[in-house]
Formats: sequence, C-alpha cells, structure tokens
Amino acid sequence: MKLGLGLGYWGARQPQGQRELVAEAERLGFDSVWTGEAWGSDALTPLAWLGSGTSTVRLGTAIAQMSARTPTATAMAAMTMDHLTGGRFVLGIGASGPQVVEGWYGAPFPRPLERTREYVSILRQTMRREVVSFDGRHYQLPYQGGAGLGKALKSTLHPVRPEIPILLAAEGPKNVALAGEIADGWLPLFYSPYADDAYRDSLAQGFRARTDPSSARDFEVVCPVSVAIDSDIEAAADRLRPRLALYIGGMGAKGANFHAAVFERMGYEAECAHIQQLYLSGHKDEATAAVPLELVEKVALVGPKEKVADDLQAWSASLVTTMLISGDLRAMRTLAELLL
Repeated sequence: MKLGLGLGYWGARQPQGQRELVAEAERLGFDSVWTGEAWGSDALTPLAWLGSGTSTVRLGTAIAQMSARTPTATAMAAMTMDHLTGGRFVLGIGASGPQVVEGWYGAPFPRPLERTREYVSILRQTMRREVVSFDGRHYQLPYQGGAGLGKALKSTLHPVRPEIPILLAAEGPKNVALAGEIADGWLPLFYSPYADDAYRDSLAQGFRARTDPSSARDFEVVCPVSVAIDSDIEAAADRLRPRLALYIGGMGAKGANFHAAVFERMGYEAECAHIQQLYLSGHKDEATAAVPLELVEKVALVGPKEKVADDLQAWSASLVTTMLISGDLRAMRTLAELLL
C-alpha cells in the first residue's frame, strides 16, 4: 500500500506550511500529493504551485468538481498539468452534491451517474486529441443551437500521455460500480476496511461491465484517511470529530446527505440522525461531541503509534492501494516509518 498526502481545500485563507509538508512527503517516499475544492479555493491552482517544487511525487485532484468546468475545460487543465509535471498528473473528479452543484455552480444536479458517464467520455476524447464530437443528454459538442456556427475541434495541445489517469469519487453503490466500469481508479470517502463487502461487490460489478475486464488490473483505490497520533485515544479522536460532524451533519441537505449515508450503511443510522439534528439546529459543539469513538476508529487512524500499527493491518488487507493521509508532520513520519 502506497502513501499519499491529502491537502484538501483551503479554509478562510491559504494554509501555512504546505510547501514544507509537500517537500517532506517527497523526501519520505510518498507516492503522491492531492488537493481538493469545495466552494472556495480551487483544486488546480494550488496543486500547480505546490507541485512546482517537486520532482517525483504524482500530483492529483481529490477532487475537481465536474460542475465547476466543462469536460473540455477540465481536459485542457489536465493536459496542461501533465506537461508541467512531466507526466505526473492524476485527475480525480466527482459530481459533488445538489447543494453545491445547484447553489454554487447554478447547474442541475439530477441524473449524476449519467452525467458522469458523458463527462468521462468527453474527457477521454479530448485527452487523446481526437476531434471532439458528442451528442448526449447533458453535453452536446458542438452545441446544438446558439449561433449555429459551432465546429467540432481537437486540442491544439499535444498530450504528454493520451491516457491521463481518471479517478472517480463515489460513495453510493451505483456510483462505485460506475467507477469500476469507466475509470482508472476510485476515490472513496469515509471508507472502512471493516465494512467493505458492498464496495467489493460494486467494483466487481463495474469490472464485469468493462469492454475489456482485464483492463481493471491496474485499478487504483486512493482512500483519504485522517490520522491523529496521540497517547490519549479520545484526545486523538477529538481532533477528527469536528470534520466528521460537519460531513455527517452539515455537508448536504437533510435527506440528501451522501456522506451521512455512508455511515448509515455501516449501522450508525441513529447516531447520524442525532448528529444531523444537532448540527442543523445550530448546536455544532454538541454534534461534534456526539460522534462516537467507535465510528471515528472505523474510518481513521487514531491513538498511540503501537495502536495505529495494529490498525494498519486491516487497511493493508483492504481494497486500498494508496492511503491518502491528512495529518501533521508527526502523522506523516509515523505512517512513513510503519509503511515505507
């Protein structure tokens, strides 16, 4: 299992010390560095800036939101990044959720799986420097209507690689199966090595649907995992509880929170309902305190080094090919010592 460094998206301002974290990750032998976006900082600009000081690590987006850019614009950015990095770029994309897609990007959210399939098809055409022509429900190239002067084009930029890896963020069973069918890898969120039978079934279903099932041999599973090293397990968990409370309680509308649904499928329906009720009613501290330690331990690595070493055995036996850790320098160095 490889190690990646997950930097995510910025908060209110540019985080300090990220250049140092990236340099240390490369020195320690990490495979990759990843950035993300929500509705603030974007994924690609910080990745290019941070990546300019690297020479070996792969540079990926986890994730670039599909609604933020047309498929051809995303392909242009991916091809440009691949040139700038000498073929080290990895494109992770995802549909996001209805609150962001419709509230922030002003685009319709329904039929996300169908939209994702069309999006990836156009990405691949563009990256292979084909003449891009597509007639789908969600995307038409050339555009049908308007001035009536649209022309099918191919990229003026010649690709470093015609097959830049495309990883798909997915949480629900159908979306995970779609990743197995059309993508080069899967970016889960809140994956647990202790409850992954359904994921294995969904990926297997997707692999069977491929034109060439053998092409799944190199399929990646790049999994974000929060890490908190501390002799006090509860204190370590407390560092991660606010983020879990945010995603379970506030990252999505009531009844349409895909992140909470992940934990509900693990058997935490009552806990999720309680956390969401507290969070949405403005009691964020109480929602954070309501996140059980057991739930934290299912999806994260918390506690002293010896406990983390034991917990890593389950992760090493899981579907994960790259553990994408978020944590401080101590967490990075501990995981590098234990895994690399």
